[in-house]
Amino acid sequence: MYITLKSSLTHDSLNLLETVSLYQHLVSFANTGHCEIDFPAASYIEYLQSGGTVFPLELSFENNRTFIRKNFSSIKESIEGDELISIDGIGINSIQTELYPLISAERAYFKNAKLEFWSFPRIYFQRYGNKESWIIELINKNGQIKELTVRAIAAIAYEEKRGGEIINPKRSLQFYGSTAYLNPGMMSSAQSEGFEIYQKEIAGAFEKIKRQGSKDLIIDLRNNPGGDDAYSNFLISYFAKKPFKWYSKFSVKTSKILKEHVRKPTDTLESFSQVLLGNKDGKIISFDFPAYQPVEKSKRFTGQIYVLVNRQTYSMAAVSAALIQDYQFGIIVGEETGDTPTLYASQFAFRLPRTSITVKVPKGYIIRPNGDESLKGLVPDINIQDHLLDEKDEILEGLLARIKR
Repeated sequence: MYITLKSSLTHDSLNLLETVSLYQHLVSFANTGHCEIDFPAASYIEYLQSGGTVFPLELSFENNRTFIRKNFSSIKESIEGDELISIDGIGINSIQTELYPLISAERAYFKNAKLEFWSFPRIYFQRYGNKESWIIELINKNGQIKELTVRAIAAIAYEEKRGGEIINPKRSLQFYGSTAYLNPGMMSSAQSEGFEIYQKEIAGAFEKIKRQGSKDLIIDLRNNPGGDDAYSNFLISYFAKKPFKWYSKFSVKTSKILKEHVRKPTDTLESFSQVLLGNKDGKIISFDFPAYQPVEKSKRFTGQIYVLVNRQTYSMAAVSAALIQDYQFGIIVGEETGDTPTLYASQFAFRLPRTSITVKVPKGYIIRPNGDESLKGLVPDINIQDHLLDEKDEILEGLLARIKR
């Protein structure tokens, strides 16, 4: 792939956007979600600030079909929920295939989830550049095939109308009768005291749940990027029935660049760091950490646990949900996750010396607690599809109705 990409270059001077796209083709070839170069935000922001425009339709990818989720074009008729067939005569499936090399993921289902996450208009601009209008072919809700011309929208207007990123979980606690709902929010923090704040807020939430006398608890891990196992372990300890681990096997591959990464921010006297630094480059080492203990029984929630997941449940959030399923601590509800609970993860990052482009790579291989190594997402115990074409929350509302019955 490296030779193919190098031979494809027609000139030896690339701008930052072109360089990122080229390198993304190389790292995505591994078909590993945690081996990635992010969307070139700096180039996009520069384009946005210079008055650049983008494709005006936000898309949703469901069951091998593509739907118009939001319409920011000047078209007056309602086309939200219509199925998109082609853009400028090119089938949408062919366009997806051309966009996939810009996205690192294990399989097409996960690539589509990331395409929603980064947003189709952004990735489409990255791949095809600036354009003023497109002819789209769609099938409307009555089954009629239509052709329409849509004009570009200013990128800055698109970002304002989009209403924020898909991945942005907010910590919250709500009560629906005898059912409590907890969104634990981000499982990481850039602040040095972030974990202590998280512990206090989660502990406080479970105190309120206990005082309320809730019989059921819904934990929402949808649209969650994951994070650190310390966060997820602390959360799970408040309803775990026995000691637990987030893996059945966890191994790490040493390398020169990983050792440089370990020496910078961490305490090299810590045993994990010592083992990494004490082994030669390229060696794969298995680690086994002590099982995490549940909190004392007086603080523990003993009612029924439900965990909400969707295709935007990533990394440690997906691993945590798999742990809960495998240990039978709770019932998983929603749709199959894009990320896989057996995966190459434990990600770290380094900068390329000439371009300062950040490359993220996995140092570890995690096998889910039940030992299943198959490359598939976490499959819920109760399947409820969340159609992203409307503002209705089918998963939460469907589960609350089920609990009420």
